[in-house]
Amino acid sequence: QDIDDVGHKYHLELVLEDILDKDSTVNCTAEVLYHLGNNNIAPDVQVTLEGELKNTDEADNIFYHRIKSLEKELVAENIPDSYGNVLPEMEPIHLLAWVASGYVIWQNSTENTKFQLAQIKHVKQVKRSDEYLEFDYMILLHEMVSQEIIPWQMTVLWHPQHGVQVTRDSRQPKHASE
Repeated sequence: QDIDDVGHKYHLELVLEDILDKDSTVNCTAEVLYHLGNNNIAPDVQVTLEGELKNTDEADNIFYHRIKSLEKELVAENIPDSYGNVLPEMEPIHLLAWVASGYVIWQNSTENTKFQLAQIKHVKQVKRSDEYLEFDYMILLHEMVSQEIIPWQMTVLWHPQHGVQVTRDSRQPKHASE
């Protein structure tokens, strides 16, 4: 739908699949408004879910306590590896990047882009004195329209009771992923 002097609005009907329980799905409707002429404004998104996805509290708490109990901060590279494999112990780190990259993608999307998380090139846990976990990620976003691979840095705070927050993010020069 074209809205004069405002932008283009799309009405979507989707079925969301639970990433942890492939048999669990939820119907979803969304309205997305892309603003005219200004690619620096994130699209407006209104979402309605019909039902709930699986509760992840138990898995979140297990992951949280595992990371909090590490003697040294977590450091990892190339998730998934060049064969598409993610080690089971790295799956929560991958899922956290996937959620956080969703925010980055939303904030940087236009009608002419289609981003997808391709890989975590590097992740390093940042030591904190409070209850949050903090991770510095260098991710690779695949821009499906242009086929460009874009390095992107993002700093992510997470706590099982407070959710995910991207505190910093920036597109990096192409050589940053090497």
